[in-house]
Amino acid sequence: MEKIPKQCIYRLQLSVEGGLKPLAAGAELPATTTAPVWLHLDYEQPEAADWLRNTNLVTESAREALLGQSSRPKLVRQGDNLLLTLRGINHNQGDSPEEMVALRIYITPSLIISSRHRPLLSEKDVYEQLGNSEEPVTLGDWLVEMCDALTDRVGEFVESLHDRILRLEECIMEREIPGHGLLGHMRKQLILVRRYLSPQLDLVARLASEKIGWLNDDDRRRLLDIADRLRRWMDDLDAGLARTAVLAEEVNNMMTEATNQRAYQMSIMALLFLPASFLTGLFGVNLGGMPGAGSPAAFWVFCLGLLALGAGLGFWLHRNRWW
Repeated sequence: MEKIPKQCIYRLQLSVEGGLKPLAAGAELPATTTAPVWLHLDYEQPEAADWLRNTNLVTESAREALLGQSSRPKLVRQGDNLLLTLRGINHNQGDSPEEMVALRIYITPSLIISSRHRPLLSEKDVYEQLGNSEEPVTLGDWLVEMCDALTDRVGEFVESLHDRILRLEECIMEREIPGHGLLGHMRKQLILVRRYLSPQLDLVARLASEKIGWLNDDDRRRLLDIADRLRRWMDDLDAGLARTAVLAEEVNNMMTEATNQRAYQMSIMALLFLPASFLTGLFGVNLGGMPGAGSPAAFWVFCLGLLALGAGLGFWLHRNRWW
């Protein structure tokens, strides 16, 4: 008889009376199909990894997946047994949310084995939701709640991206250029999350159509609802990519306009000083016969003449709307 590994994040039994019942570490797994057991492991923990390598409760392909050798969302069915790989938003400190965490799940009619390395808030959501339930908890309930929790966390992140895009649009409408790399980082998040959500949407939609004994019609309906929500998040991500592309183009136009404006201003300044530069260069030559060379007031008359020339040129530029 298999024993429960000690290094379990959760070791619980789905109760027909409602809620989840904890199991003792090192105890033997209950030999019953009426109340399945959920073992949740960190495959980087030595004892958990050794148990996964040696247990006879999983197939070889499931063993490799549960040990972290698969990260892309996938669904493999073997009779009433399921092997799933799902992705959840990364809320761990120091990590980026778009670096999504892979959750591997192997389900039989009497057992759920799930594994991951980095923690997921969704697993805690499922534990709290089912733990407080007063209704019988089935395998279908667990699977639907896990898909629902993962989708809810994705939705929260997509909505936060939507709010950030709105704030960015308001800044650009006020002619404020965003910080360096901000728009590029946001587009990277949109692209990466969409990349992982697209196969997960197909997986959940396919799961709703699978004829599995422990999935009832209500479970399938709820899975279809989850697939619809994922499709809406996908549409929002696509819209976000389109909007950020427009914002990037607008920012580029603003920067080009600012550069052209500065170049124009420099050209106007050069035009104002060009006649003065010519005259000062001409009167600065050390040759005989220079007008006013013997007059003490010649310098001041020359300065006043330059000021008058500059003022006249400025008036002409303003009248022709060059300045």
